[in-house]
Amino acid sequence: MPGGRGPFGPARACGYARTLGSCIWQCCPRPPDRTTVVIALDGESLRGSTVSPDDDRHPACTGVDPAGVPFLRTRLALPTRPATFLRRERLVQRLDQTPPLPLTMVNGTAGAGKTLLVADWAAGLELPLAWLTCDAADRAPGVFWAYVLEALHGAGVPVPAGIGGPAEASRVDPGLPARLAAGLDELDRPVVLVLDEYDRVTTPEVAEQLRFVLDHAGRGLRLVLVTRTEPLLPLHRYRAAGLMTEIRNADLAFTPEEAAELLTLHGLSLPAESVRGLVRRTQGWAAGLRLCALAARQSPDPETYLKEFEACRSTVADFLLAEVLGTQAPERQDLLLRASVLDRFCPDLVNALTLRSDAEPTLAALHRENAFLQQLGHSWYCLHPLCAEILRAHLRERAPGLEPELRRRAARWLRRYGALPEALAQGAAADDWEFAARTFVDDLAIGQLFTGLRSQDLSDLFGRMSPEATGPAAHLVRAARELAHHDLQHALAHLDRAREGLDGDGLDPGPARLSRALLEALAARMTGAPDRAEQAARAAEEARPDIPAHLLDAHPECTALLLTHLGVARLWAGRFDAARAALNAVPGCGGGAATALPRLESLGHLALIDYLTGWHGRAERKAQAAAAEAERHGLPQQAASGIGRLVLAAVAVDRDELRRAEELLKEVSDSHDGTPDPVTRAVLALTTSRLLLARGDARAALETADPAVPAAVASPWVTEQTALIAAAAHLAHGRPESALRDLRRAPDHRTAGAVERARARLAAGRLDEARDLIDHLPGEDRPGPAVTVRATLVRAQAAHQAGDPGTARRLVARALLDARREHLRRPFLEAGPWIRPLLASDPLRELTHGWLTPGPGPRVDRDASTARASTALVVEPLSARERDVLRRLARMMSTEEIAADLQVSVNTVKTHLKSAYRKLGVSRRGEAVRRARDLRLL
Repeated sequence: MPGGRGPFGPARACGYARTLGSCIWQCCPRPPDRTTVVIALDGESLRGSTVSPDDDRHPACTGVDPAGVPFLRTRLALPTRPATFLRRERLVQRLDQTPPLPLTMVNGTAGAGKTLLVADWAAGLELPLAWLTCDAADRAPGVFWAYVLEALHGAGVPVPAGIGGPAEASRVDPGLPARLAAGLDELDRPVVLVLDEYDRVTTPEVAEQLRFVLDHAGRGLRLVLVTRTEPLLPLHRYRAAGLMTEIRNADLAFTPEEAAELLTLHGLSLPAESVRGLVRRTQGWAAGLRLCALAARQSPDPETYLKEFEACRSTVADFLLAEVLGTQAPERQDLLLRASVLDRFCPDLVNALTLRSDAEPTLAALHRENAFLQQLGHSWYCLHPLCAEILRAHLRERAPGLEPELRRRAARWLRRYGALPEALAQGAAADDWEFAARTFVDDLAIGQLFTGLRSQDLSDLFGRMSPEATGPAAHLVRAARELAHHDLQHALAHLDRAREGLDGDGLDPGPARLSRALLEALAARMTGAPDRAEQAARAAEEARPDIPAHLLDAHPECTALLLTHLGVARLWAGRFDAARAALNAVPGCGGGAATALPRLESLGHLALIDYLTGWHGRAERKAQAAAAEAERHGLPQQAASGIGRLVLAAVAVDRDELRRAEELLKEVSDSHDGTPDPVTRAVLALTTSRLLLARGDARAALETADPAVPAAVASPWVTEQTALIAAAAHLAHGRPESALRDLRRAPDHRTAGAVERARARLAAGRLDEARDLIDHLPGEDRPGPAVTVRATLVRAQAAHQAGDPGTARRLVARALLDARREHLRRPFLEAGPWIRPLLASDPLRELTHGWLTPGPGPRVDRDASTARASTALVVEPLSARERDVLRRLARMMSTEEIAADLQVSVNTVKTHLKSAYRKLGVSRRGEAVRRARDLRLL
């Protein structure tokens, strides 16, 4: 099973050589008043947990992980010691190290008796015990930490609720280990965390996170690693510091005395010399001794048999086939061979494979006889992985071609039972991709390719899909997978093929049409086609009545994703109110971690709408909420295309927090994966352009302002924002007529465009036209302070040019009051030279203190360069040539030397210097250099 997940327990697929001879099997007594769940893993122990006979829940399925998939409780249960278990006091005393050390490592080969040793010791502890049997799926950090947190909760450890949990298999929030370590450090009593079979966890990221928790949990954690290999931890440091207890392979080896006791427990009494010879041949390996004991019991001459036994691959395989399979009746042999293709099975499932009806008594008898069959509870069983591997190899030799047919039968039975992950895994193993794709679509699970812990497992599974699978369901799945990987071209091709014959292919029409609508909506969002998204939404609504309610309830991610894609498509079209309606509905879909990604995206795009309408404070709060959502579920911000960070960067530019804006944009650019999302691309380009303009590089701002985003339709707000940036760049260079030409592209009904047109007319000396525009602003878009503050400043500038300083002063005061609440600084820095005397006068000076200029009281959290920029109140950015002159001025070059170096005339240099002095508010060379350095222009 992909990822080792499913309601029947973890898939324990391990290599033949890895588990060679690891066969330690015993029955546990079953008291009449409880059910003992027994499962053999790694050939050396019995995993056990007890549930009430009245509990109708499968014991391996109680609880769910952060994505809503059942936790495998057998992985969290303390293994049960069989009747033949031999307690070895010398090793228990090593584990009872006094004082206890933070790290204990039990390192030995498969079948060395590691797990039972630690389980026996742990059973007598008086401290809280959290046990986790690791699985291959734990290589994914999200899965590993989800299980660790579940183990701690199950042990009654009071883990603070604020720690959160992972929502994506491939990663966790970097802050989660720190929060967990801090929570453990505050415990009154330490918790013992046992990670059994830790060698299955091979991801360096997980090892580093575990090291961090161990190093910072203080006395709150005692970590016990049971492993076959050296873990990726700084063991040399722990050894040197005396912080580690080790029990290694040589320690785990049975002594002759211990081996004699073990054989006695198996009903064998051998001479001491025979026991010593057996220990020499097996090197004290627990599984080898146990195998020998099991085989010798059936031999008429146990002593001779043990002398001839060799623990090699062929011997172990021959032993298992001969002593387990060969001793059974043909009907039982057939049942075991067929059941070997399954990781977990019950009588009904086995009957479906054997086409008989005797599985229930046969399985019960095999379990009683210890035929390498272990009971999980509620009539569910599993074969030991080594035994199953050997039986599968024998099945292929005995009946070539039967295995795929058995897996197809199992897949269909599991599908009817409701075990989708196992059904898909069996269908894929049988190369029955038509069944796998059809099942995936019919179960409405297609949204899981985009969100949740299983997304990567599903992507990997269907990535192996055979090219021969060409039905509509297969094309839908391929389209979904390509869209998840942002391969728009191939996705659209598969989506087109899926439309053909979708209703006539035997698919369940409701889930198929809703799945297609979801993919159509995502494709519409990626191509900037809002009408196509609306059609997809209507198709989804038409499909819902044909879908069982339990399927819709089980898959809230479908609705959440559909609403998100629809909202983003509407946003691109400039239909902000309709976009808000769709995006605001996403949190109501529920689903917890399964819908964390669409919730994150919806918050980020709602923040963008607020920013575009001038409500920067609201935008910042929503973007920060999106960041908190990502952190809580361990999702990277780039998983949601970074739109929230882009909004924060855009807000930072208007607040003149340029260093913060630059850092945020760099984060987005570094993590940008070429996602064909026109909204994200446009905002990235526009915000970068605004930052360049704020830095004084108007030429680069003009070049970057037009994002040229490929889309089916043009976005009106992208056109407007592009025109506004271009106009501001032209005004910075003193070209008002060019600004007015660019502003023709801005919509007439939007306030921001009208304000900028009025400002350009004022710069062109057309006062009456400007006043007429500013007196008749549209106002239908209900703009926020980022727009109204600029409008007020334009009114003030018009009053100033009309010779009405009193009105100008009152309007600037109003603008300061409105801007101060949201720390809007750029409107004042870009207003022009006319505003400086007003800001320096009483009482306006008092309104600027502490946020626009230095003053008493608390300061706004801004970087040093920003604070100095506000102090200087540079009302017009320096041109590139003016910066070139200033750099040479800082090197103490004369005017003539600068002219020669730049290959321009001396008069040209003087003109640039005069302009730079005016913009910097200085009158001397030294002051200009100091001011430029303060502003980080040099």
